[in-house]
Amino acid sequence: MSVFGQGLEQAVQRAFTRPIPKSAGAQMRYLVKQLKGTRAVAQMLRISQRTVERYVKDQITKPRPDLASRLETEVRKRWQPQIRAGAWQEAVTAGGIVIDTRARIGSTAPIGSTDDARIRDLIVALPPQYAARLFDAQQQGASDQRLQEIAAEGLREVYFQDGGRRVGSLEEVRFTDIEHLEFDL
Repeated sequence: MSVFGQGLEQAVQRAFTRPIPKSAGAQMRYLVKQLKGTRAVAQMLRISQRTVERYVKDQITKPRPDLASRLETEVRKRWQPQIRAGAWQEAVTAGGIVIDTRARIGSTAPIGSTDDARIRDLIVALPPQYAARLFDAQQQGASDQRLQEIAAEGLREVYFQDGGRRVGSLEEVRFTDIEHLEFDL
Protein backbone atom coordinates (compact mmCIF):
# COMPACT_ATOMS: atom_id res chain seq x y z
CA MET A 1 0.00 0.00 0.00
CA SER A 2 1.21 3.51 -0.74
CA VAL A 3 2.37 6.08 1.80
CA PHE A 4 -0.75 8.18 1.30
CA GLY A 5 -3.05 5.15 1.22
CA GLN A 6 -1.54 3.85 4.48
CA GLY A 7 -1.86 7.27 6.09
CA LEU A 8 -5.54 7.56 5.19
CA GLU A 9 -6.22 4.00 6.37
CA GLN A 10 -4.48 4.63 9.71
CA ALA A 11 -6.52 7.81 10.23
CA VAL A 12 -9.74 5.84 9.80
CA GLN A 13 -8.49 3.03 12.04
CA ARG A 14 -7.96 5.48 14.90
CA ALA A 15 -11.76 5.83 14.99
CA PHE A 16 -12.22 2.11 15.77
CA THR A 17 -13.84 1.44 19.13
CA ARG A 18 -12.54 -2.12 19.57
CA PRO A 19 -9.23 -3.74 18.70
CA ILE A 20 -9.12 -6.35 15.94
CA PRO A 21 -9.08 -10.02 17.02
CA LYS A 22 -5.64 -11.05 18.28
CA SER A 23 -5.35 -14.77 17.54
CA ALA A 24 -4.97 -16.18 14.05
CA GLY A 25 -8.01 -18.44 14.62
CA ALA A 26 -10.23 -15.51 15.62
CA GLN A 27 -9.00 -13.46 12.66
CA MET A 28 -9.65 -16.37 10.30
CA ARG A 29 -13.15 -16.94 11.73
CA TYR A 30 -13.90 -13.24 11.26
CA LEU A 31 -12.81 -13.35 7.60
CA VAL A 32 -14.79 -16.55 6.96
CA LYS A 33 -17.89 -14.86 8.36
CA GLN A 34 -17.30 -11.68 6.33
CA LEU A 35 -16.60 -13.48 3.05
CA LYS A 36 -19.22 -16.19 3.68
CA GLY A 37 -16.98 -19.21 3.25
CA THR A 38 -13.56 -20.75 3.57
CA ARG A 39 -12.92 -20.95 -0.19
CA ALA A 40 -13.03 -17.16 -0.65
CA VAL A 41 -10.71 -16.63 2.33
CA ALA A 42 -8.28 -19.25 1.03
CA GLN A 43 -8.13 -17.59 -2.41
CA MET A 44 -7.69 -14.13 -0.90
CA LEU A 45 -4.85 -15.24 1.42
CA ARG A 46 -3.30 -17.55 -1.21
CA ILE A 47 -3.46 -20.65 1.01
CA SER A 48 -5.44 -23.90 0.78
CA GLN A 49 -9.04 -24.17 1.89
CA ARG A 50 -8.04 -26.96 4.27
CA THR A 51 -5.50 -24.66 5.94
CA VAL A 52 -8.24 -22.06 6.50
CA GLU A 53 -10.46 -24.75 8.04
CA ARG A 54 -7.65 -25.81 10.37
CA TYR A 55 -7.14 -22.22 11.58
CA VAL A 56 -10.90 -21.85 12.12
CA LYS A 57 -10.87 -24.99 14.33
CA ASP A 58 -7.71 -23.78 16.14
CA GLN A 59 -5.80 -26.84 14.93
CA ILE A 60 -3.13 -24.40 13.69
CA THR A 61 -2.45 -21.40 15.90
CA LYS A 62 0.81 -19.83 14.70
CA PRO A 63 0.89 -18.61 11.08
CA ARG A 64 4.07 -17.91 9.13
CA PRO A 65 5.10 -14.23 9.36
CA ASP A 66 4.02 -13.43 5.78
CA LEU A 67 0.61 -15.09 6.28
CA ALA A 68 0.17 -13.38 9.66
CA SER A 69 0.79 -10.02 7.99
CA ARG A 70 -1.68 -10.69 5.14
CA LEU A 71 -4.26 -11.99 7.60
CA GLU A 72 -4.04 -8.92 9.83
CA THR A 73 -4.15 -6.58 6.82
CA GLU A 74 -7.30 -8.21 5.44
CA VAL A 75 -9.03 -8.15 8.85
CA ARG A 76 -8.15 -4.45 9.32
CA LYS A 77 -9.62 -3.62 5.89
CA ARG A 78 -12.97 -5.07 6.93
CA TRP A 79 -13.05 -4.31 10.66
CA GLN A 80 -15.94 -2.22 12.02
CA PRO A 81 -17.46 -1.11 8.72
CA GLN A 82 -20.07 1.16 10.34
CA ILE A 83 -17.41 2.97 12.38
CA ARG A 84 -15.28 3.30 9.24
CA ALA A 85 -18.22 4.69 7.25
CA GLY A 86 -19.09 7.11 10.05
CA ALA A 87 -15.52 8.41 10.22
CA TRP A 88 -15.45 8.92 6.44
CA GLN A 89 -18.86 10.63 6.51
CA GLU A 90 -17.79 13.00 9.29
CA ALA A 91 -14.58 13.89 7.45
CA VAL A 92 -16.25 14.55 4.11
CA THR A 93 -19.24 16.51 5.41
CA ALA A 94 -18.09 18.55 8.38
CA GLY A 95 -14.72 17.76 9.84
CA GLY A 96 -12.28 17.68 6.95
CA ILE A 97 -8.90 16.04 7.32
CA VAL A 98 -5.70 17.19 9.02
CA ILE A 99 -2.41 16.52 7.27
CA ASP A 100 0.77 16.49 9.37
CA THR A 101 3.85 16.27 7.19
CA ARG A 102 7.52 17.02 6.83
CA ALA A 103 8.29 17.21 3.14
CA ARG A 104 9.65 19.41 0.37
CA ILE A 105 6.69 21.62 -0.42
CA GLY A 106 6.54 24.72 -2.56
CA SER A 107 5.73 26.19 -5.92
CA THR A 108 7.66 27.61 -8.80
CA ALA A 109 8.86 30.88 -7.32
CA PRO A 110 12.00 32.98 -7.29
CA ILE A 111 14.72 31.46 -5.12
CA GLY A 112 14.52 32.93 -1.65
CA SER A 113 10.83 33.81 -1.82
CA THR A 114 8.55 32.34 0.82
CA ASP A 115 6.83 30.04 -1.71
CA ASP A 116 10.03 28.42 -3.01
CA ALA A 117 10.12 24.64 -2.59
CA ARG A 118 11.88 23.69 0.64
CA ILE A 119 11.55 21.23 3.51
CA ARG A 120 8.58 22.32 5.60
CA ASP A 121 6.94 20.96 8.74
CA LEU A 122 3.22 21.53 8.28
CA ILE A 123 0.07 20.66 10.15
CA VAL A 124 -2.80 21.87 7.99
CA ALA A 125 -6.53 21.23 8.23
CA LEU A 126 -7.89 20.58 4.75
CA PRO A 127 -11.59 21.29 4.16
CA PRO A 128 -14.14 18.47 3.75
CA GLN A 129 -14.08 18.57 -0.07
CA TYR A 130 -10.41 17.50 -0.05
CA ALA A 131 -11.17 14.71 2.44
CA ALA A 132 -13.92 13.55 0.07
CA ARG A 133 -11.60 13.66 -2.94
CA LEU A 134 -8.86 11.77 -1.09
CA PHE A 135 -11.21 9.03 0.17
CA ASP A 136 -12.95 8.70 -3.21
CA ALA A 137 -9.62 8.42 -5.02
CA GLN A 138 -8.38 5.85 -2.48
CA GLN A 139 -11.56 3.77 -2.88
CA GLN A 140 -11.14 3.82 -6.66
CA GLY A 141 -7.58 2.52 -6.32
CA ALA A 142 -5.80 5.74 -7.25
CA SER A 143 -2.02 5.76 -7.31
CA ASP A 144 0.06 7.33 -4.58
CA GLN A 145 0.96 10.04 -7.10
CA ARG A 146 -2.72 10.97 -7.58
CA LEU A 147 -3.36 11.11 -3.83
CA GLN A 148 -0.25 13.28 -3.49
CA GLU A 149 -1.58 15.65 -6.19
CA ILE A 150 -4.93 16.01 -4.39
CA ALA A 151 -3.15 16.77 -1.10
CA ALA A 152 -0.91 19.29 -2.90
CA GLU A 153 -3.99 21.04 -4.33
CA GLY A 154 -5.44 21.27 -0.83
CA LEU A 155 -2.18 22.67 0.55
CA ARG A 156 -2.08 25.21 -2.27
CA GLU A 157 -5.57 26.44 -1.46
CA VAL A 158 -5.36 26.39 2.34
CA TYR A 159 -1.70 27.04 3.15
CA PHE A 160 -0.27 29.02 0.26
CA GLN A 161 -3.35 30.91 -0.95
CA ASP A 162 -5.11 31.05 2.43
CA GLY A 163 -8.52 30.67 0.80
CA GLY A 164 -7.82 33.41 -1.78
CA ARG A 165 -6.34 36.00 0.61
CA ARG A 166 -2.72 35.40 -0.52
CA VAL A 167 -0.84 34.56 -3.72
CA GLY A 168 -3.70 34.82 -6.18
CA SER A 169 -2.33 32.95 -9.19
CA LEU A 170 -0.33 30.03 -7.91
CA GLU A 171 -0.28 27.34 -10.58
CA GLU A 172 1.25 24.23 -9.07
CA VAL A 173 2.42 23.20 -5.63
CA ARG A 174 4.99 20.43 -5.54
CA PHE A 175 4.87 17.97 -2.66
CA THR A 176 7.97 15.72 -2.75
CA ASP A 177 10.71 14.16 -0.58
CA ILE A 178 8.21 13.11 2.10
CA GLU A 179 9.97 12.37 5.38
CA HIS A 180 6.85 12.15 7.56
CA LEU A 181 3.16 11.95 6.68
CA GLU A 182 0.19 11.43 8.94
CA PHE A 183 -3.51 12.12 8.56
CA ASP A 184 -6.10 12.71 11.25
CA LEU A 185 -9.86 12.98 10.98
